[in-house]
Amino acid sequence: MQLLKRIFTWWNGATVGTLLFTSRHGVKVGEDEQGNQFYQSRDGKRRWVIYNGEAEASRISPEWHGWLHHTWDQPPTAAPLPHKPWEKPHKPNMTGTEAAYHPPGSLLNPDPAPRMRPDYEAWRPAD
Repeated sequence: MQLLKRIFTWWNGATVGTLLFTSRHGVKVGEDEQGNQFYQSRDGKRRWVIYNGEAEASRISPEWHGWLHHTWDQPPTAAPLPHKPWEKPHKPNMTGTEAAYHPPGSLLNPDPAPRMRPDYEAWRPAD
């Protein structure tokens, strides 16, 4: 079953065609903390990623995203970006999962906020 997923689906990892192209034309540049592998062509003009698992673009950290889109020339393995002390670590998009953000008052929030009295009085016409 895993072989059929590799042959016919692209969202469960790289297809056989991508793996063949990568083995013939790609040079591995690095790997991120999630196990995604980053490649570029021998002349350096094309850059791509082979995801470790489901192909979800938000799983790419900002450092690698900038390198993939030619924002900077050096990959994060060669020239790591400086981080500010207030920066949080990268998290993928959690929409549709249990860890998704639900603001206070949302019906999907597991801990609903208590009903608060409005801070205004609605206008009512005189009888």
